[in-house]
Amino acid sequence: MHPGKITIGTRGSKLALYQAYKVKSEIEKISSSIQVDVKIIKTKGDKILDVALSKIGDKGLFTKELEVALLNKEVDLAVHSLKDLPTELPQEFCVGAVLERADYRDALVSRKGEKLNELTPEHKIATSSLRRIAGLKRVNPDFTIVDIRGNVNTRLQKMEDGYCDAMIMAAAGLKRLELDHYITEILEPATFIPAVAQGAIAIETLSDNSKINKFLQLLNHQATLDEVTAERSFMKTLMGGCQVPVGAYSTVYDNKITLTGFVSALDGKEYLKESMVGDTTKAKELGIQLAQNLIDKGANVILQKIRNTNS
Repeated sequence: MHPGKITIGTRGSKLALYQAYKVKSEIEKISSSIQVDVKIIKTKGDKILDVALSKIGDKGLFTKELEVALLNKEVDLAVHSLKDLPTELPQEFCVGAVLERADYRDALVSRKGEKLNELTPEHKIATSSLRRIAGLKRVNPDFTIVDIRGNVNTRLQKMEDGYCDAMIMAAAGLKRLELDHYITEILEPATFIPAVAQGAIAIETLSDNSKINKFLQLLNHQATLDEVTAERSFMKTLMGGCQVPVGAYSTVYDNKITLTGFVSALDGKEYLKESMVGDTTKAKELGIQLAQNLIDKGANVILQKIRNTNS
């Protein structure tokens, strides 16, 4: 039996609204008789735009207020970019479903059309991600990197206004907003590993809302769930987040999942990367094992140095 009415909670950026209305559309495909409303809720991450993410922490930065709205029964679902969702949720909440993943790669956006290998230390490259900083430093340790915050459109405008010459952004976000004409180059994960769960849309719900959670199974994309389960398990085992350069990506084919993950120092000099293959039914265990392999090679030492620097 389908719910009669569903209220979706979301952040107010154009990308967040795209994702919320994407979920709304998917629900309405299942049943046109369900009334689906969208409610905008402002989060801490939306309000603090003048401080680097690595300095203000990442635990629920873009999600806490949405979770409060769930608890207060103001909304039935909260829609997130899954990469913004902490790998360990309070027991009251769960990921009810993930939609089919979009492009998980990073993209270079440059003001004058330069490719990554054409950028020099004279160019200012903007990103707020320590993972992307480490990736850039591996390409060229002399790159000039500046911090940037704000939604996709705000960052693009800052670049147009001369704040920077280039930026690294998620390809999925640009494509979803029909801004892919800004993409100068797609950065292949073989050399530039993306963020965990990048490109995936998550639907968060209350764990005890059995009616909603049962319904959401109709929206769930299993291959995507297997991929992000492995990636998030990898990051959780490493206790990663916005404050550390950790990334992973996975692909599913014929009931097998291939997971690649990395840990890096901020300057890119210490860099650990490894891949593993396993059954999709063991996605979580695969992520744990890959993380443990990197820990055995010294990942925790690298990450502790970074945490000490940021504390």
